[in-house]
Amino acid sequence: MARRKGKPIHGWLIVDKPLGVTSAGVVGKVRRLTGAAKVGHGGTLDPLASGVLPLAFGEATKTVAYAMNGTKTYRFTVRWGEARSTDDAEGEVTQTSDIRPTTEEIEAVLPGFTGELDQVPPAYSAVKVEGQRAYALARADIEVELEPRRIRIDEIRLTEEPDADHATFEVVSGKGAYMRSLARDLALALGTVGYVSALRRLAVGPFHEKDAISLDNLAALGHSAPLSDFLLPVETALDDIPALALTEAEGWSLRHGQPVAALPVVSRSSVGRIDPGAVICAMADGKPVALAQFMGAEIRPLRVLNL
Repeated sequence: MARRKGKPIHGWLIVDKPLGVTSAGVVGKVRRLTGAAKVGHGGTLDPLASGVLPLAFGEATKTVAYAMNGTKTYRFTVRWGEARSTDDAEGEVTQTSDIRPTTEEIEAVLPGFTGELDQVPPAYSAVKVEGQRAYALARADIEVELEPRRIRIDEIRLTEEPDADHATFEVVSGKGAYMRSLARDLALALGTVGYVSALRRLAVGPFHEKDAISLDNLAALGHSAPLSDFLLPVETALDDIPALALTEAEGWSLRHGQPVAALPVVSRSSVGRIDPGAVICAMADGKPVALAQFMGAEIRPLRVLNL
């Protein structure tokens, strides 16, 4: 197998994605700026959305799924009185309404949008329909009926009403929740229509806005500071997963795809009870060795981390 070209950089970089660029576009620019051999992102943001876009370098790409499964925080503004084909400002107006909800009416419906909900994704989304992306079908004027999906909204707060046409909310949600769908459904519950006119992601799992660097500042790094000053460790995405310390010999076994006995590892740990099937981050010499799973009396490697 040919060796991947580029620098062997490992870790997480939190980029503040600007408006008007795709998440893939950010990955491409960062790869060119850093010369990294491998870069991926943890959670797509639409071109009309800004904010926290975690980028995984090297071995951190093996932990992307755990970052994407984490809780996310968003701030978005709804424009009342217009529905759009994309449920954001990019689409064509499909419906209008003269109804504008009051503060009291908005506050009254918010409790109905917390907890476990069934949500229909936007027509222009990356959801697959018979092997094709929904947005591709929508752009081809092919009508499809998307199935509702179970999502979780932990918190939704009304934070600002700049005028009668707009309201801004902050939302804490689980995986797979679309803010465009949430805005659309809020408007319908209030007897009107609406779309997302502005959207910013404030956090993804352990990655927060305060940790993010702009693309402009990243481009200037070569003249002021090394990239390593801004990289977070590979295991940062695994904050919600128990970390267990292994001996050098146990670490060697996992690195080479071999299981290790669970009892000695657990007996040395202060983590407490580990349920069967649980995924852990196996550590040796202060570095993550593998994502591993408890299977019977063994700890078996799932993804080996070559650090």
